[in-house]
Amino acid sequence: MGTILHWISSNQQMIYIVILMIFLGVEVIGRVPSVLHTPLMSGANAVHGVVIIGAIIVMGKAESDNYLALILGFLAVVLGTVNVVGGFVVTDRMLEMFRNKKTKN
Repeated sequence: MGTILHWISSNQQMIYIVILMIFLGVEVIGRVPSVLHTPLMSGANAVHGVVIIGAIIVMGKAESDNYLALILGFLAVVLGTVNVVGGFVVTDRMLEMFRNKKTKN
């Protein structure tokens, strides 16, 4: 318990920044009109592609006994991949609405 409290006290500014980023992100995304969701999904796909590459690099450079880095890297790869694939599926469905009925056949 003492090590957790020491880690929290030594990283207090970083924790405040992460909490502020969460609130700011919720406010910004909540105010985006629905017309702009497709371009934002494309941007999110690009960002999560970078997250996936970064997580692979972290996992590759982590020591074999550093389970925290390996687990967090694995979770980042899996969740980033799910987000990228889901974003492409949603974008494809939205773009399907704008295609001509003649080109669908």
